[in-house]
Amino acid sequence: MRTAIAIIALLLPPQALAGAQIYEPLSDSVAQEMSAAVADTAPAIFNFRRPEDAHKWLHEMSERLRRRMPDRKQRIELLKTVQYEAVRYGLDPQLVLGIIEVESGFRKYATSSAGARGYMQVMPFWSKLLGQPRHNLYRMRINIKYGCVIMRHYLRIENGDYFRALGRYNGSLGKAEYPNLVLAAWKGRWKYDGATS
Repeated sequence: MRTAIAIIALLLPPQALAGAQIYEPLSDSVAQEMSAAVADTAPAIFNFRRPEDAHKWLHEMSERLRRRMPDRKQRIELLKTVQYEAVRYGLDPQLVLGIIEVESGFRKYATSSAGARGYMQVMPFWSKLLGQPRHNLYRMRINIKYGCVIMRHYLRIENGDYFRALGRYNGSLGKAEYPNLVLAAWKGRWKYDGATS
């Protein structure tokens, strides 16, 4: 019996233990700005002042991520995308890594019981709301771009208050568990003292 349950569990898509962003109406100007951001297809490139800073950051983050993501090519692609999109939207890449860790455990195809998808657990209503209904939220670059745009939006709403913005991101505003987990990951496991932009 246990063997049958284990086999069934392996065949099902991985569930994420994340919450779900809650739909809130956007002003037309905010929706247009966010839509333009997620529609951009410029190639992801590192945003560092010096090439040696990029190399140092990439090496250190790759080593930290190796256990969760053994495939080197996949790790490098994820880290390059995180660094590019985070810096582009005024976020610390280490914060984004903390969000991904807590939201999906670095699983590309993670799906929450509420329907949130991918690395950053983006709810499907966002792609419709931002006029991009065909965007595949399981694609790494699209998912991380959406996650960064959404997090930046919530930080603006909350006047830079990370605790409250993270609560909004997870759909758990007013509860401490999720923001505390992300903040601990950001300032603990993903803390980086070198240059990231």
